[in-house]
Amino acid sequence: MKTLICNEPHSIEYIERDIPTIQPNEVLLKIKSVGICGTDIHAYTGNQPFFSYPRVLGHEMSGTVSQVGSDCKDITQGQRCAVIPAIPCGQCAACAEGKTNCCEDISLYGVHQDGGFSEYLAVLEDNLVKLPDNVSDSQGSIVECFSIGAHSVRRAEIKPGQNVLVIGAGPIGLGVASIAKAEGANVIIADVSDARREHAESLLQITALNPMSETYVDDLKSTFKGRLPCVLMDATGNKASMSRSVELIRHGGKIVFIGLYIGDLVLDDPTFHKKETTLLSSRNATRQDFERVIELMSLGKIDEKIMKNKEYDFHTFGNTYKENVVENKSLVKGIIKF
Repeated sequence: MKTLICNEPHSIEYIERDIPTIQPNEVLLKIKSVGICGTDIHAYTGNQPFFSYPRVLGHEMSGTVSQVGSDCKDITQGQRCAVIPAIPCGQCAACAEGKTNCCEDISLYGVHQDGGFSEYLAVLEDNLVKLPDNVSDSQGSIVECFSIGAHSVRRAEIKPGQNVLVIGAGPIGLGVASIAKAEGANVIIADVSDARREHAESLLQITALNPMSETYVDDLKSTFKGRLPCVLMDATGNKASMSRSVELIRHGGKIVFIGLYIGDLVLDDPTFHKKETTLLSSRNATRQDFERVIELMSLGKIDEKIMKNKEYDFHTFGNTYKENVVENKSLVKGIIKF
């Protein structure tokens, strides 16, 4: 089979490998579509922490079951599935409580072990979610990215009619805004990029604001009929943005940090206490989130075009990975087709 492997930072090449031999609890998945994540770009540039080389990248995947292990009970040959990339240990306290997304010893396809930049992949049956006929392979590969948003929305316990501010209009922020809107919230998205704000407004039909504007707070209140948002979802991983978050919520509001900043954050404690702020983090996603995203896709309430703006051919895209993927400033979400 053909495989694209990242040997070390700034080195990626096609190689031929044997098709994997599956274990009894695995299936052999014929990869059909893979989404390109920031992780795949940062791994190439050497800026991805906790990463080892060589590595086959790609953790946003969909495919068709080609072979089924002898212990598999629910998956049959020919079924189309999305992949949950996070493999929990099943033994830690978080796993025991069903919080497999924050397992103490988690492993991910495409990060800690080889992923979907290959024609076939051996995948645990427990990590597959079936796709209905009206959800395409391309949509299936983007389920994981949307699921990050779905998990954060569930963490925030967002209700219909609530005012929600999403900061950051990259793929994760767009997914968060899409899910929050699909769940009935009133959503504003904020980003410093003119192009990303225009993209969000055009495809999501929501207000997009510039957080650097002098009228930012007034514009928030105006859009939300005189009030600040009750929930703020920060998908930036930016220290300044995250530190400012407590200023932008109403009294009794919630903050959810989705993007990761590597370092210390400082919040103004009098403001934090005065507003009786609820502060949450959100990491990865669970099967429940994947199933909800697939349901919303099937119902037509969310659409891959909100993120996807580029398609690549698996057999050739690796030859220009640096130029057309890593250095492509217009890329929101690229999908690799097999």
